[in-house]
Amino acid sequence: MDSRFLRNTLLVTFLFMVLVFITVLYSNGYLTKKSPQKAEPVIVETQETEPLINYSAWMEDETFFDAEEKKYSSLEEDSAFLSLLATSIEKDLRIKVVDLEGTPVEGESFRIQIQNQGEYRDLDKDGIIYVADLDPGEYEVSLLPMEGFRMPSTPLKVKVKSRVEYIAIDDISLLIKTEAEIDAETEDGEKPGEDDTGSGSTTFLSQTEGAKGIDVSKWNGEIDWRKVKDAGVEFAFIRVGYRGSASGYLVEDPYFKQNVEGAKSVGIPIGIYFFTQATSEVEAVEEASMVLALCKDISVDYPIFIDSESAGGKGRADNLKAKDRTKYCLAFCQTLQNRGYESGIYASKNWFLKQLELANFTDDTLVWLAEYADAPTYGGHYDFWQHTSSGRINGIEGRVDLNVSHWEKKELPKTIEKEKKDQLSEEDEDR
Repeated sequence: MDSRFLRNTLLVTFLFMVLVFITVLYSNGYLTKKSPQKAEPVIVETQETEPLINYSAWMEDETFFDAEEKKYSSLEEDSAFLSLLATSIEKDLRIKVVDLEGTPVEGESFRIQIQNQGEYRDLDKDGIIYVADLDPGEYEVSLLPMEGFRMPSTPLKVKVKSRVEYIAIDDISLLIKTEAEIDAETEDGEKPGEDDTGSGSTTFLSQTEGAKGIDVSKWNGEIDWRKVKDAGVEFAFIRVGYRGSASGYLVEDPYFKQNVEGAKSVGIPIGIYFFTQATSEVEAVEEASMVLALCKDISVDYPIFIDSESAGGKGRADNLKAKDRTKYCLAFCQTLQNRGYESGIYASKNWFLKQLELANFTDDTLVWLAEYADAPTYGGHYDFWQHTSSGRINGIEGRVDLNVSHWEKKELPKTIEKEKKDQLSEEDEDR
């Protein structure tokens, strides 16, 4: 490259750079009297405001996470809206004060007004008010005002039934208690061996035909169902619960679900039984409704029985007349039969002969006989025989009841409950 041309190129480049530099200085005021430009501050007028919320205050509050039961205190909360629900079994009303989710509102002593009857209060604050001995007919029920709640704008119109309908109560789960909520020592009147009339065998009777089974409850404790199955047990009756002998509470057996799952897991078919202390047909329907509620998701292979026996002489139902006791047991059975289950009555030989009226049993009433002997002396028909309360089975610690089955399963129509409801509706219209 020519040296003169190179010098000229370098000179032009240098002069261009000097020109750019001078332009930058001039634009920023360095070649004038102006000071370099600065961004002027933006002035914002402020107003008085509420104190700032300290969102980290919870870190200094030791009680922030304490569980505190909130009541329905604000009329602006949806939960403050209340409604009424009502059911009637026979000349009675069970009124529930519920929130938007249909859950009874507890902790408040609500008051209701029943047309031409007066005012009633929820004394135990469980959200349910029970009124008995009402004349059959139509009534209007109003929830009286209470601060902090929005009441229904119109009264609830209800019909009080003239007689018991053997149809399951849908909301019975509200009345079911656990043993943690009661005095189980006082309330559970089904004491093992109370009605024993003999010890019987400690093993299954080899000379007796029929499937071999056991019946169990909380009294049998933890059970190894695999060992029970291997010991030759072919079916099991499991107690679902009982009615309190003193209070009349409906109580779930604490081992019910565990025993059902254990038996099912090894392929042992199950039946169900309930220890009754019912003193009316209404209570019998409640007991049957409890059984249906707790068994709704369970495949029950064998019948469902009501266990009728003494609660040690101090039970609320121990002194019933045989005629009344029979009526209540049959109400239990009929309610279950209306839902397609086979059902029957469990009792000892002496109880069947002296405390129940066999002549009033229906053709569909199954009999589960407890008579502890090598052969029954009971002269009537029976479908199951409990021949000892002193049995010994591998997998169960201590004594266990042993049974023999002579039962033949019947096919019941699936629409039996609907047919029963239609029949009852027609009878009401006729009246």
